[in-house]
Amino acid sequence: MKSRIFAIGAVVALLVSLSACAPAKTGGMASGAAQAGLSLAQVKKAGELIVGTEGTYRPFSYHADGTGALTGYDIEVVTAVAKKLGVKATFRETQFDGIFAGLTAGRFDVIANQVSINPARSAKYDFSTPYTVSPGVVVVKSDNTSIHSLTDLNGKTTAQSLTSNWYSVAEQNGANVQAVEGWAQAVELLKQGRVDASVNDKLTYLDYVKTTGADGLKVAVTTEGPSLSALAFVKGSTDLVAAVDLALKELRADGTLKKISTKYFGVDVSK
Repeated sequence: MKSRIFAIGAVVALLVSLSACAPAKTGGMASGAAQAGLSLAQVKKAGELIVGTEGTYRPFSYHADGTGALTGYDIEVVTAVAKKLGVKATFRETQFDGIFAGLTAGRFDVIANQVSINPARSAKYDFSTPYTVSPGVVVVKSDNTSIHSLTDLNGKTTAQSLTSNWYSVAEQNGANVQAVEGWAQAVELLKQGRVDASVNDKLTYLDYVKTTGADGLKVAVTTEGPSLSALAFVKGSTDLVAAVDLALKELRADGTLKKISTKYFGVDVSK
């Protein structure tokens, strides 16, 4: 009898041991997508395109009147893209410094937040065709006479979002970069004289001038060549990106992108 009990106990112990060694199952579409790319079929099955965005980056992604509905150029563009795919756009707001980590972890399917295409990002992520074409600018206080080119940033202090393309531009030109959460914080530090400059998208600055007057600030430098912004996906999302590119092509052809651009900027910035 004791030998039977011992044998049964040994079997149970073995099963428990094997169970403990087995790999844990990951649930949900996002986990698999983060590892192997996201497919159009997965998005269609879910019935939604989950979009990562800041919600504090006017005029691209922000809340009307500060606390109103989420709106902006990028929000309208990606919503129109989702409609073309036959799904709804669902938004998840996050700080820009954590937005790529969120994409990699599968918290959302795509980033719509004026993500500039550069070689380092292209090696890690898939990008749609660009939907914004705009140069960068170095913004300084009106009385600043020491910055006339990007190389003049050497030794100066700039305020930049840690993972933004403009952070890299400032750093590569020798700036001491102070990390901030976004343009709103950067411009406050600049106005207070706590930093010398901030490098950002020209459209962001123009919108700031339009909405606030931007007294005491000026553009010291305009970067050579445009910055191209696109929707970002986890690597391997080949057929989804192709479908999004087709949607953007159709939206450009039927005048939708031009209409959205004109609403926010007065000109077509989509090409």
